[in-house]
Amino acid sequence: MAYESVDKLQKVLADEVFKHTKDTKKASGRALGTLVEIITYYLLKNWGLNNQISIERGLAEYGNPGITHNVEYSLHPIVRSSFLTIDKSEKSITSNIVLKALKAAGVNLEGFERKNNQLLSNRTLRNACTIATSANSFLLCSIKSDVGQKLELHIYEQSRKPYAMFECKRVGIEEGMTKGPQTIEKAKQGAYVARMASSLQKIRSESGEMQGIIYKSDGTYTIKPYVQLMEEIIYSSDKELLRKFILTIGVVSNHGNWMKKTTSGELSFSEENFQKELMVLAQSYDWLLFLTDQGLSDFIDKLLLNPIPEFQFLRDTFLLSYTEGKKKNQFTKVRMNIEADRILQKYFKENSKTVEKWFSVISPSRKDLTTLKDELGELKNKPWKTIL
Repeated sequence: MAYESVDKLQKVLADEVFKHTKDTKKASGRALGTLVEIITYYLLKNWGLNNQISIERGLAEYGNPGITHNVEYSLHPIVRSSFLTIDKSEKSITSNIVLKALKAAGVNLEGFERKNNQLLSNRTLRNACTIATSANSFLLCSIKSDVGQKLELHIYEQSRKPYAMFECKRVGIEEGMTKGPQTIEKAKQGAYVARMASSLQKIRSESGEMQGIIYKSDGTYTIKPYVQLMEEIIYSSDKELLRKFILTIGVVSNHGNWMKKTTSGELSFSEENFQKELMVLAQSYDWLLFLTDQGLSDFIDKLLLNPIPEFQFLRDTFLLSYTEGKKKNQFTKVRMNIEADRILQKYFKENSKTVEKWFSVISPSRKDLTTLKDELGELKNKPWKTIL
């Protein structure tokens, strides 16, 4: 690994990138959290889920829709799609420009309320850009292709009800501490949302086994071992099981907060080495992924701090986004420089096997990332128009 630990890497960022800030360690820690979100986002894009992704949507609790919780990413069924070609001479591509072009093309937009978002402004792309909303759906826009003086746009309508959600959790460690003081609070927040989002709910038997229970609209229910029932729902064609089911996935990083080292100093993913906070998350999310120190270090070292010439633009964009007196950040999950986006998509596509090795599966036990990818693909391709 380029740096012996993420804590050492954070110190490098504090000294080299955030030395102008009042609290260099806190600023670098926040940036690390942002990078975890970016890595997760481009992993999902590389899995072919770009058009299903929404960012920071309010997710309603199952059976209690009056309470919502913002989540990093939610994956939604696609209701319909349209394509437009826009001239690059436009300085900005606003929601108003796109909606006018859609209406001119004869697309029915009755019931939609325009959002004041810009897909592209000053070469900064807004990821998962929402251009309008209705009572039951969101209308989003992305760039399908960029050739010559034209941009081909993909406009797609997402159902409000998602079929999966992702949350990223990272908490830094203060000097002299063994783990971050807010780690347990982060774990509790994530656990609560994961448990309240889906119609598939967890209950524990007296012997400690995790059972799953899911209700149908007529009040009948099914109880089975949790992972077994979860798999049955994912691969089912039963509308009653699928209509309010949401697969919940958590992503954590920085083992100092979540795991105990073995006596040899190695990192082990066995349950006896989990900190209490990680146990809380592992038993709450359907899937819990760990972004390893090696993965985070490789991403930052190879693409942002010591890149080859091909990635130099990423370094420049990253540094520009965090310099003193910056006007707007161009390196976040929401806003990304369009050229940086192109480079990141290309890197994740060409190095997909390496990127996937950056992640370890904590739960469910004995499953791997390929299985999660397959499950998300299965849910993506359900006939949601007939289910919802």
